[in-house]
Amino acid sequence: MSTPAHDPLDDPLARERAHLAASRAALRAMREDVEALDIRDVAANWVNAQVLTRQIDERVKALADLSDTPLFFGRLDYLHAPGAERAEGAGGERFYIGRRHVHDADGDPMVIDWRAPVSQPFYRASKKNPMDVGLRRRFGYTGGDLTAYEDEHLSDPAEPATAGKLLQQEIERPRVGPMRDIVATIQPEQDEIVRSGLSGTVCVQGGPGTGKTAVGLHRVAYLLYAHRERLARTGTLVIGPNRSFLHYIEQVLPALGELTVRQATVDDLVAHVEVRGTDEAAAAIVKGDARMAEVLRRALYAHVTPPTEPVVVVRGSRRWRIPAYELEEIVAELLDRDIRYGAAREALPQRIAHAVLVRMEQAGEAPDDRVQDAVARNSAVKAAVKAVWPAVDPAKLVLRLLSDAEFLAEHAAGILDEDEQKTILWTRPARSVKSAKWSAADAVLIDEAADLIQRTHSLGHVVLDEAQDLSPMQYRAVGRRCTTGSATVLGDLAQGTTPWATRGWAEALAHLGKPEGAVEELTAGFRVPTDVIAYASRLLPHIAPGLTPVASVRENPGFFEVRTATGAADVVDACLRLLRNEGSTGLIAADARIPELAEALTAAGISYLAPGEETTRETRLALVPASLAKGLEYDYVVLDEPRAVVDGEPDERTGLRRLYVALTRAVSGLIVTHAAPLPAQLAE
Repeated sequence: MSTPAHDPLDDPLARERAHLAASRAALRAMREDVEALDIRDVAANWVNAQVLTRQIDERVKALADLSDTPLFFGRLDYLHAPGAERAEGAGGERFYIGRRHVHDADGDPMVIDWRAPVSQPFYRASKKNPMDVGLRRRFGYTGGDLTAYEDEHLSDPAEPATAGKLLQQEIERPRVGPMRDIVATIQPEQDEIVRSGLSGTVCVQGGPGTGKTAVGLHRVAYLLYAHRERLARTGTLVIGPNRSFLHYIEQVLPALGELTVRQATVDDLVAHVEVRGTDEAAAAIVKGDARMAEVLRRALYAHVTPPTEPVVVVRGSRRWRIPAYELEEIVAELLDRDIRYGAAREALPQRIAHAVLVRMEQAGEAPDDRVQDAVARNSAVKAAVKAVWPAVDPAKLVLRLLSDAEFLAEHAAGILDEDEQKTILWTRPARSVKSAKWSAADAVLIDEAADLIQRTHSLGHVVLDEAQDLSPMQYRAVGRRCTTGSATVLGDLAQGTTPWATRGWAEALAHLGKPEGAVEELTAGFRVPTDVIAYASRLLPHIAPGLTPVASVRENPGFFEVRTATGAADVVDACLRLLRNEGSTGLIAADARIPELAEALTAAGISYLAPGEETTRETRLALVPASLAKGLEYDYVVLDEPRAVVDGEPDERTGLRRLYVALTRAVSGLIVTHAAPLPAQLAE
């Protein structure tokens, strides 16, 4: 690692600090220029003024200089002038790589956005393929102060290829607060996924600590950079498993200058009704099965009744008659087109009106579109449409299916067997949509029905994290939000902790409507220490045979200890031991043990946070139920009673998967405390 020279004029670190100061000043000037914009002469009306004002506000926020976040983290020195095929870079040119573009008063770049093509060699260049890079420099920071740098001479065959200490330190750096970006440490295999095209769907299988969540978020940031106009029109969405998780990751994209990405859970997407009930596991499995889509489709289209009476339209002194057989042909043609139920219902009166206009023309009249619209609104036509193709409320449709055994049996025949039908039928049918105690799985069924009636709006790109826990029907609900767009699916089959957890990614992508999606696997672990991931990986043969274990690339093996505890006081002592270190600590326990541990922490005078809440310098301990630990990470973890974590789930495999998740939340160290015997699967 380089150290400052004695002569300030020849001090590389001083020069880099000066460039950082100048870059911050340039960013501040860019922000001030935007703030000083006067739109009075360009805003033609109030609406335009509001739009411009909002765009200016968003631009000002995007140009914020976060004092504790490095403005640039690397530098590339190119060797040669570019050939005709290269768009950027020139002989001897130097580029500072950072989170966003910064230019000086003349428009010359001082910091290049990490997503720009010229920045790609920072992540991809190697001794084997230097990509015309002579020097790659990484910077080390303490807070927001540049304190060190480290050089790799990629084109120098005499210099060995080694992992830099600054890179390793950045990976292992203790964290307090929400999840941070990994833009300074993206690895080549991660960069390939991040920069993959907008048109393709990518599924990332990654074990704990492989950076799959960060890769997904950085892919969104990259796509917004490369396809900003298109995604500004179509929109982007990040879907997480719960609110705690979304709160934990919500600062990553703003740190990269992206402020317009919406975040939601699957429950948020399908919130057509208030969810106040829960399902037994058996019922939830059937309701989440993809076969329910066909049951719903049958039940919906059963409302279409073949016409038996003609339609007679009276206009002035004339009567125009459309016989029942012709109406039946119109209905059959609409059914054959396989369009949405609601769209077909809206088209039906226009088709009937067109048939009337044909007769008018045959009689020598010359009707126009206004006449056709008037006929479509005629009371006789409306009555016929209501009788043949009635309006259907999606919630009422699902209510009837779950309440009426005969109705369910009729439309589930050959799809669900009798036992499955009995499993999902309510024992006490609700009287109305409002009084029903809908479950989360019911809400997904209603969303499916709503889409059968009216097409769901599609976004340009959707990121789906912790996807392994979704049911097939939930995958369909997400897929409806990106039918004309693409998706990034992130997950780990070994961490599936629902009874309907994903069995394989090909099946999941098919339910999502993206069977052509590419599956990529990340196996290099950057977060979990070697000793910790090796211990947790003992469970893999029992929970996900065939999956490649994560191989930690951490030089530091981490702190790992298994302790016998006689009570909650010993667990508190383990927390105090870890809190003496810098960084955050998570106490993870079976949900049923949380009240006892909360009481013990309070009695010991130790303040703590809920999962997902932002840790601070003063409060660095979070008390985390095992059911909410997924996706979170802490510098240090105390895992209480592994056997209780396993026993808290409906079956052993799910319990062992929950334990695997809990064991792999630590970045620097783990203490396992137990009074009960450890699960046999953890034995060597």
